[in-house]
This record gives sequence, C-alpha cells and structure tokens, in this order.
Amino acid sequence: MAMTYATSSSAMFAASHSNRSPAPVLFVSSPMASKRTIGARANRSFQIRCQEQKVQQRNLAPVEQRWMFTDSDFTGPDVWNKTWYPKAEDHVNTEKTWYVVDASDKILGRLASTIAIHIRGKNLATYTPSVDMGAFVIVVNAEKVAVSGKKRTQKLYRRHSGRPGGMTVETFDQLQQRIPERIIEHAVRGMLPKGRLGRDLFTHLKVYTGADHPHQAQKPIDLPIRDKRIQKQT
Repeated sequence: MAMTYATSSSAMFAASHSNRSPAPVLFVSSPMASKRTIGARANRSFQIRCQEQKVQQRNLAPVEQRWMFTDSDFTGPDVWNKTWYPKAEDHVNTEKTWYVVDASDKILGRLASTIAIHIRGKNLATYTPSVDMGAFVIVVNAEKVAVSGKKRTQKLYRRHSGRPGGMTVETFDQLQQRIPERIIEHAVRGMLPKGRLGRDLFTHLKVYTGADHPHQAQKPIDLPIRDKRIQKQT
C-alpha cells in the first residue's frame, strides 16, 4: 500500500485563522484510488448539473403547453446512451424483403448457410443478434437439391415416434423421394438460434417443390449468392 498525504478541510480552516501550517492527515491507500474517487465525484456532479439544467429548461414552457413538446425538445440529444438498438418499427414483417432461390443442382449445406444468413439478417449493417432483422426466403425446386460425395446413401435422417423401438432411419435418397422439402428445412433450422427467436425465424422460410410458389404478391427478388462453389460441378 502506498502512503499518501492529504489536508482535510477542517485543518485548512484552522490554518486560515492561525499562523501555524495545517497538520497533514495520513491516509493509507493507493494514489490511483484517490484519483478515481475525485473523477467519480466530478462526473456525478456534472450529471446533477445537467439534470438541473434540463428541469429548468422544461419549466420555461407553461404547464398547459408542455404536452406539445417531447423531452428531446427541452433536453436535446441523449449524450449518455448513444448505442443504436432497433425499435419495433425497425423490424416489421410487412416491410421485410422477400427473396427467392432455385435449389436446382445447388449444394445443400452451402445453400442452407446462405439462406440462414439472410433470414437472420447477418448481411445487414443493422444486424442485432437478439432481434428479428432478417428477410423471408422462398426456395423452389427443392426436390433437385444436390449433395457432394457419397451423401446420397450415407447421410442419414433419424426420427422417433416416442414409443419403444420407434426409431426410423432414412437415407438422403429415401427422404428426397418422400418429402423433399424437409431436407432443406432440416438443414436451415439447424443453423438458426435455438429458442423462441429461432422458432419465429424459421417461419420466414418457405420451401416448395416445383418452380411455382404462392408468394407472387410479395414481389420476391433473386437471392444474392456469393459462394462460387454452391453450384454442383458436373
């Protein structure tokens, strides 16, 4: 512990009325601790002065007319909380962008990751992990999605009925012939958050077999794909 000397206010007052020099008061602390205390007190006093000034400015308007003004009219911009956070009007579903992508001969994993990025909104500068900021994605020709290597026969999909011995295992080929939409849904869902936000985001994915979809009124645009290896090489 460092030894610092300070002169108390009572000692200074006594010194002003006598010829003797003030007696030093001994404090056992670190020099940085005293600096932090002084800085915290100065910051607190500045906040109090700002708050008093805001109250005085607000009181300039008559009481019966204060409802016409917002707090920012009196206090100005918020100088303490500058971090931007999306409000309710920033993520309204009716104003979200709709994308459409053709899954023909596209690698399943690379297609699913691109879809998940746009559903979460990670391609936007306003991306916030805890808020739904993404778009809607329509996938057509789901039955034509491709996989690499031997995944058609080696990739397995498991489901359980909840009863003893109710485990059912299918290969990629078998599930593609039975329910091709489930393959893309399963891949994208695994890339979304687990919880209420993830369940809400999953509703933004629309998967269809064939080239037609019932979302023409939303005027979807082509999904931008930057992955050059997403198309299967023949």
